[in-house]
Amino acid sequence: MDIENAAKQLEALGNVTRLEIFRTLIQAGQSGMTVGDIQKKLGIPASTLSHHIS
Repeated sequence: MDIENAAKQLEALGNVTRLEIFRTLIQAGQSGMTVGDIQKKLGIPASTLSHHIS
């Protein structure tokens, strides 16, 4: 494991919204979810979701 790379990736999940998005996608499994479904499930504005996904 590249510890520097792992630290950078974990830092990105340090934001509450990003962690919620990540958890939602993990729970969805291989079938995944559409952006619209993630937005509905988390109840966040599209612009906020777009910011955190990018």
